[in-house]
Amino acid sequence: MPAMNDILAVILAGGRGTRLYPLNKLRSKPAVPIAGKYRLIDIPISNCINSGIYRIDVLTQFNSHSLHRHISQTYNFDMFHTGFVEILAAEQTFESTGWYQGTADAIRKQLFQIRSARAKYVLILSGDHLYRMDFAPMAEFHWEHKADITVAVQPVAMEEGPRLGILKQDPTGHISDFVEKPKDPAILKQFVSRNDAARPLICSMGIYLFNTDVLIDLVQSNPSFDDFGGDIIPHAIHKYSVYGNEFEGYWRDIGTIRSFYETNLDLTTANPPFNFYDAENPIYTHSRFLPGSIVEDSMLKDVLLAEGCRIQKAEITHSVIGVRSIIASGTVVKDSVLMGSDYYSNEIDAVSGKPSIGIGPRCSIEGAIVDKNARIGADVVIRPFPRGTDITTEQWVVQDGIVVIPKNSIILSGTHIEPAA
Repeated sequence: MPAMNDILAVILAGGRGTRLYPLNKLRSKPAVPIAGKYRLIDIPISNCINSGIYRIDVLTQFNSHSLHRHISQTYNFDMFHTGFVEILAAEQTFESTGWYQGTADAIRKQLFQIRSARAKYVLILSGDHLYRMDFAPMAEFHWEHKADITVAVQPVAMEEGPRLGILKQDPTGHISDFVEKPKDPAILKQFVSRNDAARPLICSMGIYLFNTDVLIDLVQSNPSFDDFGGDIIPHAIHKYSVYGNEFEGYWRDIGTIRSFYETNLDLTTANPPFNFYDAENPIYTHSRFLPGSIVEDSMLKDVLLAEGCRIQKAEITHSVIGVRSIIASGTVVKDSVLMGSDYYSNEIDAVSGKPSIGIGPRCSIEGAIVDKNARIGADVVIRPFPRGTDITTEQWVVQDGIVVIPKNSIILSGTHIEPAA
């Protein structure tokens, strides 16, 4: 039986993710903070390490500086360990001078590095999903079925089909057909694979385990195929043995501002759907040497509070409060995601006259995402807009009704961001 050390993990972390704007205005999508202290890229890397996969390549392209810095500062094995977390940035070569054109094209342009790992299998992962998965059962399923490709799949409801890649699967797990984001209800009915009225469809999770020689053949023999979901997998099922391995655990694609917002707020509940407290399978991130948070005469209910914060006489409910968050006296925060900051304000900030980093006194923040290093003055009011509302200004953005204060923004004292009366 092969071993987990025979697997090279390749994490696709180069996409722009335009639906997550403005959180990715200054960083790539996998570098976006989540749960107060982590970044999205920490999820797939941690899953690999916890599964015994220690050879990890991360393919990057768009706004990649923040992501490169985080990975290089966080994931360093000691000199006696054969593992690595290596960044493979988009680059010009004699064979190719263009950017990655899609997920499969990114693999194609990095085949030299992938071959050099001499791994028998390649595990393709996305850099922007939230889930905890042991890849060992999937690998064992792949080996037992003598598959060429194994796709991680999950049962979904009929109404979710139009936004996902849907597979046709027989009882043995063999995949016979695939359609990407089908809009026609008649087509969806043809792809029913489960005798379950609540979740009759099987969707691809965007996690693929390839025999390395099969992967190389597919991307080299089909130079016009740029994506796995739209091109490679539909073609492969007619040429190779492709199976689906079902995963029943929590899995969320952080693809939009709404999904990012709701996923974060889900983590504030007493029994969150995703557990960051799993001692046996921790989620790793950059180590920070921060003091414990100080909460002075405040009321907190259903709050996920990170370290290094200072909260003074505030009222906070159903919110995420990220590292180094400063919340001044008299402020109310509700149903919001505060990402905190990378540093604290200093004397120079006070002299400049601009608001200090954090939330000023007597503010009322509701239904908002406040990105890192934002400066919100005194008596600022932020309220959610009706769902579907999209507004873009220089200092703030509304996406699907959620107010987003971009990274490094300054909101002057007395500002009101709310729907018209």
